[in-house]
Amino acid sequence: MPQIFHPSTNTISRVTVFGALAIVIILLAAIWAYVRSSFWTGADVEKQQPVQFSHKHHVSDDGIDCRYCHITVETSAFAGIPPVKTCMNCHSEIFRDSAYLAPVFESYRTGRPIRWTRVHQLADFAYFHHGIHINKGVGCSTCHGRVDQMPLVRQVVSLQMEWCLGCHRQPELYVRPRDRVFDMEWQSPPDQIEQGKKLVQLYKIRSVAALTSCSTCHR
Repeated sequence: MPQIFHPSTNTISRVTVFGALAIVIILLAAIWAYVRSSFWTGADVEKQQPVQFSHKHHVSDDGIDCRYCHITVETSAFAGIPPVKTCMNCHSEIFRDSAYLAPVFESYRTGRPIRWTRVHQLADFAYFHHGIHINKGVGCSTCHGRVDQMPLVRQVVSLQMEWCLGCHRQPELYVRPRDRVFDMEWQSPPDQIEQGKKLVQLYKIRSVAALTSCSTCHR
C-alpha cells in the first residue's frame, strides 16, 4: 500500500502542535506581566498636577499633619480634597506673588475649583472606606507609601484585588497602634505578628472569613 503522507509530516505536526502551545503560553505570560505592570496598574507613575504641590515640603519640611488637608479621612469613605480656602489659610500671607500659586489664587478669586489629577483610583465595583481602615489601625503609609518624601505624589502599590486580599488575610501583619496611624516614619516592630494579633482583637477586626467575603468589598 503506497504511503499517503511523507515521513516529514510527523515532524511538521509535532512542531505545529508544540509551537501553538508555546505561543499560547507566551501570550498568557505576556498578559500576566502586562496586567501587573505600571502601564496597567499605574503604580510608580508620577502624574502632573495643575499646581506644583509638594507633599514632601508641606509634610516633612513644614510639619503639616495629613488631617489638616484631608479632613474627612477618619470618618468618610473619601479622604477629601482640601478646598482652596485651606491653601489660602497660609498663602494669603506667604508666597503671595509666586507664579506657581497663580492657579490657587485664580480659583480662590473666581470660585472655580482646581481640577486635580487623581492618583489613586479604585474600580467602581470595589467598595473602600478610608475611615474604617484608619480606625482599625491601618496607617497611611501602608497603602500610600512615604508620601512625606514625595515631591510629586505617585501610587506605590498595584491596588489590585490580590494586594487587598493580602492584608485582609493577615491583618496582623499590617495594623499598628491608632496613635501611630498618621506617623509616616513608623516601622513594624520585631514582634509585629504578636502585637498585631493583639491589636486585631482590641480593634475588633472581623474574621478572615468575613474580610475575604466577596460582599465585603463588592456590594
